Amino acid sequence: MKLFLSSYRFGGHADAFVDLTGPPSDLAVIANAADAWPAAARESSLRSEFGPLRALGYRPAELDLRHYVDRPAAFERALDRFGAVWVRGGNTFVLRAQLARSGADEILSERIRHDSLVYGGYSAGACVAAPSLAGVEDADDPDEVRPATGVDPVWSGLDLVTFSMVPHLNSILDENDSGSATLQRLHSAGIACHGLTDDQAIVVDESGTRFLGR
Repeated sequence: MKLFLSSYRFGGHADAFVDLTGPPSDLAVIANAADAWPAAARESSLRSEFGPLRALGYRPAELDLRHYVDRPAAFERALDRFGAVWVRGGNTFVLRAQLARSGADEILSERIRHDSLVYGGYSAGACVAAPSLAGVEDADDPDEVRPATGVDPVWSGLDLVTFSMVPHLNSILDENDSGSATLQRLHSAGIACHGLTDDQAIVVDESGTRFLGR
């Protein structure tokens, strides 16, 4: 299993992501965490992902989960051309709902666990890899899910790692300055969790789990 999980994009550790994927090639970008945003803002956020990825040599292309609702076989066929996915930030609950509606949650998890796909994700894209989304509601609004997707929030994560993540510690992106309080609450509830600053990342590969950055 190969995972790159960060708070904001590469967190200064782009080389670690490239090491996981091997020579840069076609890369699927999943931007559905932004589906509750106005269309122009969503499109702008997607374009902003492509520049840094192309600078590393990747050929990014969006894989929009909205096109695969109730069509998991079609999603699986579309995924075949990619050896890695990059899942951007936004609303974690919206992203999780879209993963469930398309069947991408099970398909991605199976491929990741069988080492046929490298997973990279930041912010919402990292948080959704946890066993549960408990605590994410301190930063992301679950009430955005139904207007954006037509379904109720899903509170289970993809269970790719054994801990939850709280991104954007001490960052201007933590608009409510809630990260430290969320960490404390999760620890008090006995939930394994790690906070991440925007300069940090977590790498999971055959050698185990590594935390990059201070």
